[in-house]
This record gives sequence, C-alpha cells and structure tokens, in this order.
Amino acid sequence: MKRLSKTAIILAVLSVVFFTFSTASFADDVTDYINEALQYYKDGAYSDAVDSLNFAEQMIQQKKSAGLEAFLPAPLKGWKAEAATSQAASSAMLGGGITAERSYNKGNSSIDIEIMADSPMLQGVMMMMSNPMFATSNGGKLERIGKQKAIVKYDPNTKAGDIQIVVANRFMVSIDGQGISKKELKDYAKAIDYKKMAQLP
Repeated sequence: MKRLSKTAIILAVLSVVFFTFSTASFADDVTDYINEALQYYKDGAYSDAVDSLNFAEQMIQQKKSAGLEAFLPAPLKGWKAEAATSQAASSAMLGGGITAERSYNKGNSSIDIEIMADSPMLQGVMMMMSNPMFATSNGGKLERIGKQKAIVKYDPNTKAGDIQIVVANRFMVSIDGQGISKKELKDYAKAIDYKKMAQLP
C-alpha cells in the first residue's frame, strides 16, 4: 500500500513535469517514459508504472550528469586531456547520484578531476570535511581556492597530492595528481567555475 501511495505521488509530480515539457514542445524519451508510466498507472499495472518511472528518472539523471561535464576544464598549456565522461545512478542504486570525470596528462604527470553531485552518500562526507580536525587528520591543510574552501594534501617527495572541494553543499570536486607540482594541482582546481556550478538547478 505504501508503494502504491508513493507511486501515485511521484506520478502526480512527474505529470506536472510532463505537462511543462509538452507545452514547451520538449518531447523526448523522458516525456515518453513519463507518459507511459501514467498510462500504466491508469491501467492498474503498477509494477510497469514503477519501471517506466525508473527509466525516466535514469534518463533525467543522465542529462544532468552530461551537464556536469561542462565544468571539467580544458587542459592547461602543455597538457593533454582525454574526453570527459559522466554517469548517473538511479535512486534504487545507493540512493542515486551523478558523476563526471576527466583525465589529464603531460609526460609522466597525470591529473584526474571528478565532480560528484546529488548523492545522499555525499552528506556524510561533507559533514566530515566541515570538521577541521578530521579534515587535517591525515595530512591535509585547509586552504582557499578562489573563494572556495578546500582540503589540500601534497607530498613534495612523491610529487603526488589531491584537493577536495565542496560546492554549495551539493557538489564534491576531487582533483588527484601524480608526478605533479603543488602549483599544477592548484592551477587545475582554480580552472573550475565554482560560481556557475553552484547556480545549477
């Protein structure tokens, strides 16, 4: 009974989304699945309605994850980059969430940037990062990257390090580097438009 009630609520919300998309002539696979779910619900095929909703949710998440790719910076001078990739998980998988990542290299040096968003798992990580004692317990230092608070770890002996940045309590940005200078690591962190990221719906 609880599942049916939840399904009904989700369908009511998504029907508003479908109407909005339709009036804007925004017909695509997402609206097709939402419409399909509504029909299944009217027919009493509740399991099929849930499946269609899950497909719609997954496709919406995919669109959002593709949008995150735009915040992965272009390679800095002298560096090369692989194509950005993104993926999305439905709410049925670890609570959902989206990620986008890109790898950069210059000779034997490499940097990987990952942006994660909308995952319930992030809340626990963000709470720990907001505690200065925990954040610096394994050698990290609190610094500012532009206007963003960051935890920066760097070992000059191994020339390896990472930077963790929480944006608008919604996004986790991780920059990890091997065979790099601390300046190179921070330069990549500075190349991200955090202000625009924070304004994402």
